[in-house]
Amino acid sequence: MLYLLLAVFLFIFALNVVPAFAPPTWTVLSFISIRFDINFLALALIGAVAATCGRLVLAKLSKLLVREKFLSEGTRKNIDSVRQRIQSKPRFTAGAFLLYAFSPFPSNNLFIAYGLTGLNLRLIALPFFMGRVVSYSFWAFTAAGLARKIDYESIASGSFFSLYFVITQILTILILFAFTRLDWEALFTDSKVKWRQRNK
Repeated sequence: MLYLLLAVFLFIFALNVVPAFAPPTWTVLSFISIRFDINFLALALIGAVAATCGRLVLAKLSKLLVREKFLSEGTRKNIDSVRQRIQSKPRFTAGAFLLYAFSPFPSNNLFIAYGLTGLNLRLIALPFFMGRVVSYSFWAFTAAGLARKIDYESIASGSFFSLYFVITQILTILILFAFTRLDWEALFTDSKVKWRQRNK
């Protein structure tokens, strides 16, 4: 059992470092809950720790590799407008991450965008972890319960690369592109949606 939990941790951690086109963590935990005889609370706790650590690494890499190496000075200054807003409302930011973590939606775009701001990761780590513990417990418990009532093969035969999955990942890329191209200063000061010119 210890080796299984360690394998789950490493696998979930790796999935959450991948910036895009990795299967959602809750679907993986649901599959494990169906396939193996494992306590769903322990599975959810391990999954939440691994997912949080993986996402924090993803956010850190976004800062070190993307913000510092690839973004222009103008783009960094534009994103700094978001940074200032987040710094002025830390409780709102933590609450937003907590609520988002309750949902089954992918969080890679959220952590990449946060990483691009260069802000301290401690603000979002605990709220995300708490939310994922709750949501993963729900999905693991639900999957295990369904497996007892429905044929296992009918549950496990679906592909990760479903239409829903592909659409959400494409939307993730588009959202991140919009995050770097939107003129945040104009939005915050004038309430106008404007796109920044490429040479700025």
